[in-house]
Amino acid sequence: MRANSIILGAALVGLAGCGLFVGPGKAPRQATPSDLGAGDAAAGAVIYQSYCAVCHGSEGRGDGPLAAELPVVPADLAALSLGNGGVFPAERAMTQIFGYPGKYHRGLMPEFGPMLDGPVVEWTTPSGETTLTPKALLDLVVYVESLQV
Repeated sequence: MRANSIILGAALVGLAGCGLFVGPGKAPRQATPSDLGAGDAAAGAVIYQSYCAVCHGSEGRGDGPLAAELPVVPADLAALSLGNGGVFPAERAMTQIFGYPGKYHRGLMPEFGPMLDGPVVEWTTPSGETTLTPKALLDLVVYVESLQV
């Protein structure tokens, strides 16, 4: 587990320092796994339906079957970009999904890192750094990005 945390940390550091230019005269924006061809939204959809939809809802709106029973309303995952100046916050999403127990939602959001164990992929950040990252994490983040309204 510690090795996976180190791998994720390296991936997030690489992600944090990255920016993409969206066109001449436009401000840079943070690179996301989908920009980098690093994730598979279809595989992420399967993971999402298995682990996330029960709280966040099938469309990520925070209205899953268990949402009303929780003391804190689950995040509206489809509005992450809207709440971040129109930019999908990939780094924050990766950090939250992988898990730091107790950091968010009064500890209600489970730590999913252990559930995302499995194959890791070499992922090259826009800055050229190559890091090993759980493939399932990248797939899930690409899927959540596809839910944005």
